[in-house]
Amino acid sequence: MENSAHFSRRRLLLGFGIGATALAAGCTSGSRARIASVPPYPAPQGGAPARYRAMYDALVDEGYRIPAIDLSRVDPIYYRQEVADPTGEKPGTVVVDTANKFAYVVQPGGRAMRYGVGVGREGFGWSGRAKIQWKKKWPTWTPPKEMIARKPELAQYADGMEPGIGNPLGARALYLFQNGKDTLYRLHGSPEYWTIGTSGSSGCIRFMNQDIIDLYDRVPSGSPVLVRQGGLVA
Repeated sequence: MENSAHFSRRRLLLGFGIGATALAAGCTSGSRARIASVPPYPAPQGGAPARYRAMYDALVDEGYRIPAIDLSRVDPIYYRQEVADPTGEKPGTVVVDTANKFAYVVQPGGRAMRYGVGVGREGFGWSGRAKIQWKKKWPTWTPPKEMIARKPELAQYADGMEPGIGNPLGARALYLFQNGKDTLYRLHGSPEYWTIGTSGSSGCIRFMNQDIIDLYDRVPSGSPVLVRQGGLVA
């Protein structure tokens, strides 16, 4: 059952005519973060290991070119890596730890693939168990009407922003439903990789584009998801 805060927010959005048909209406980048404002992290001696440079190199996906990640702008703790599973959930479950800015895909044998994430205001607005109702490659982004009212320049996207590297949802989006209802909660890519590990701007749970592609390929539609706001105890 939806909690009261989520229900009120959902009712507000529906009152503006925004529901499940608006792809990620509640998961938007209200203000674009600037990479210049993010100081570089101290580079490891000899630079980032080759496996990470390869993992986050530029690639062409579905005809779209994704730029390489500047690893000096991302804390190394948020690089994708296999770790001991801290969740205790069954294999195949996606667990989002909003407090520590991690997402996990539980694997057999007590292991998990861990991703760094960024969490916007909407990302703290819901928690609980859900499932991935569907997945979308290079999704359309549709700004809510209340956002267009605040920023009239977004009116050009009232019918949806075309997919592309500048789209706030990035290369992939996973749509979470609970008890058959859209939670308006999304796991999605982001061109603003330097915001990983932060709680700034709007949006739900954003991944580096290279990471959301990896997650998309690991979990089928129907996979269980657990979103925890209080953090995980390893």
